[in-house]
Amino acid sequence: MRFRVLVPLLLVLCPLLLAGGVWLGGHPDWLPQPARDALVSDSDAQRYDEAIDEIAEDYYRPIDRRKLLDISLDAAVKSLDDRFSGYFTPTAYTSFRQSTNGEFVGIGVSVRDEKALRRGLRVLKVYEGSPADRAGIDTGDDILTVDGRRTRGESTEEVTARIRGPVGTKVRLSFAGMKERARTVTVPRERVALPIVSTRTETVAGRKVVYASLASFTSGAHGELGAGIRKGLKGGAEGVVLDLRDNGGGLLDEAVLVSSIFIGEGKIVTTRGRSKPERTYTATGGAIDSDIPVVVLVNRNSASASEIVAGALQDRKRARVVGEKTFGKGVFQEVKRLSGGGALDITVGSYFLPSGRNLGGGGVKQGKGVAPDVRAVDDRATPKRDEALRRALEVVSAPAAQR
Repeated sequence: MRFRVLVPLLLVLCPLLLAGGVWLGGHPDWLPQPARDALVSDSDAQRYDEAIDEIAEDYYRPIDRRKLLDISLDAAVKSLDDRFSGYFTPTAYTSFRQSTNGEFVGIGVSVRDEKALRRGLRVLKVYEGSPADRAGIDTGDDILTVDGRRTRGESTEEVTARIRGPVGTKVRLSFAGMKERARTVTVPRERVALPIVSTRTETVAGRKVVYASLASFTSGAHGELGAGIRKGLKGGAEGVVLDLRDNGGGLLDEAVLVSSIFIGEGKIVTTRGRSKPERTYTATGGAIDSDIPVVVLVNRNSASASEIVAGALQDRKRARVVGEKTFGKGVFQEVKRLSGGGALDITVGSYFLPSGRNLGGGGVKQGKGVAPDVRAVDDRATPKRDEALRRALEVVSAPAAQR
């Protein structure tokens, strides 16, 4: 008897439920928030997959579906209008991970986004004997295209990831000096030994000073840097110059650890994001003697993690900053790995120095950066003299009353 009643009831309810489901699918605002989010998310994903499938199947010429996916994800990130965010293809992501681990396969240059020129990436340094050096690329040149694709408007991380690649492969670059016509060269990718950390002892006015240069905040760099500084101090040095010029940053944790070489305790940096809880990073301990004078040498290419270190030491009255105003980046990124091997490198929050200041210009805009306590500029026209370094050495070796 119950079965006879249930069958007609189901015949009536099923069409009604189906119609209701279709209606709610087109009017998700009527649903509770959790159900609405799930339905809209699934609907968006389905629509995207359908569009990609239609293009791949019916476009008048064959299309690589995977390449189409990479292009669309790249375009989605570019729509954020955020020069610090980017999308890594699986190949580019592999190269990026190698670079943050201190392993470099590429052509042997360091670059930065030259926004004022709106041409591409400015070559900051060409390493002696590298493939780029042999190809005739010089400091000050602008890299305009990589394998035919323009670099203008792309993030530094994105372009450098495309320049890098497997050992033995080649990359085609077009580049030009300020008043030169563009040249195109094909450059082999090789393993390039880039000196991330360099330390030596200088003598100024009869006093020994440790000069320590850090090229990038790669994984483990703090250990080598700290060891070099302590060795110099043990050898009789009485001060430290930390050179962060042309250092565009790297890992946030490394910035905290490098700062901890000089700051024994307390706040280094605080991060805040829309979906990230506020987090304060503090010194990890084991710093050098606080009576040892320290100077941080910076220029306009010192950015991100470099600004965290310079700003934290300045705020905590642990070092004097010598050089030029730094880049002015007040946000940080996180790399989100995607299925299939690619990754998103997106801005997730802002960072704040111990004083509470943020160095950016609001959001992802370039800001005021770290202002030096003592201004000093290296004259590029005198490559055998480093005027800014000489000034930094003078400041750190001066009597305490004159610093």
